[in-house]
Amino acid sequence: MKKKVLVGMSGGVDSSVAAALLKEAGHNVSGIFMKVWDEKYDREDIAISACYSPEGKDIEDAKKVAEILGIELYIVDIVKEYRDIVLSYFRNEYLTGRTPNPCVVCNRFLKFGLLLDRFIETEKKKFDLFATGHYAIIEYDEKNGRYILKKGLDKVKEQSYFLFLLTQQQLSRAVFPLGRYTKKEVRSIARRLKLPVSGKEESQDFIAGGKGCILGDNSGDIVDKEGNVLGKYNGFFTIGQRKGLGIARGKPLYVLEIDRKAKRMVVGEKKDVYKKEFVVEGLNWVSIEGINGPVKANVRVRYKHSGATATISPVDKKDEVRVVFDQPQWAITPGQAAVFYDGEVLLGGGFIKNVS
Repeated sequence: MKKKVLVGMSGGVDSSVAAALLKEAGHNVSGIFMKVWDEKYDREDIAISACYSPEGKDIEDAKKVAEILGIELYIVDIVKEYRDIVLSYFRNEYLTGRTPNPCVVCNRFLKFGLLLDRFIETEKKKFDLFATGHYAIIEYDEKNGRYILKKGLDKVKEQSYFLFLLTQQQLSRAVFPLGRYTKKEVRSIARRLKLPVSGKEESQDFIAGGKGCILGDNSGDIVDKEGNVLGKYNGFFTIGQRKGLGIARGKPLYVLEIDRKAKRMVVGEKKDVYKKEFVVEGLNWVSIEGINGPVKANVRVRYKHSGATATISPVDKKDEVRVVFDQPQWAITPGQAAVFYDGEVLLGGGFIKNVS
């Protein structure tokens, strides 16, 4: 059945091919570009291979693709909202010693939320479905009356992890055309259609120009587990990081804990980075309504983490669970997303509150 589909287009190959596939399937397709970059951060030497970066080239690429596909492209400015929601969250998490996941927050509150509301408000147009270039799969479970989110076919590229915070209402109008494709196949389709972005590189970082352009300077003492000062740090680090510490003690040292209020970073040996137990807050259950008792699941504590078997148990607070891995895992980091899976199915997830 022909649908009116609005496609989030970033000027990259994934969203471009998503739009192309929907057009080939006979849908009435339009594109929307989410403009978020604040030009006050512009610098001549700034890199553009980042999620948050100057958008001139990306807008031009999206326009070229839209012209080739014969679809309209709308550009919606949400610079202020992105600053107030995503960048403020990013800044606050880092400054309290946590590691943020801005893509998760952006997807829930902006890309699948405010952006679409703003489009309807400004353009006075409606749509049936909203599509993006994410590598994930949505299915509807008629028995339970819920939308199910599953891992994408491409196990290297799959992106369900970044979508765990989406609501049932958001999933009900979402479509991911690339869910059953590999990245290699997507680039092949782009070449077949002679899209100018077929070889375009992917974003590697969150912020072009580095975290300092948003967060400012960050320095303090590097200490061991006993509190002895070993040196000074300057920059932004995360749990498990070794590179850039600038200290030598005869054996590799890794970041164990960050106390930005006290301007102190605790380091230790590799074995100290492995942990088993932590609490997750800010839960969002996707494919199930929740849990009433302990359940086994595969849990990922960062995007590149392949996941490991753990027991998830409710705690007194309704929006928290305790997670205990069967085996210790590397660098369980406060602030990062912990996402729960049953095989290919994403059950839900939340944000790591503390690690014990």
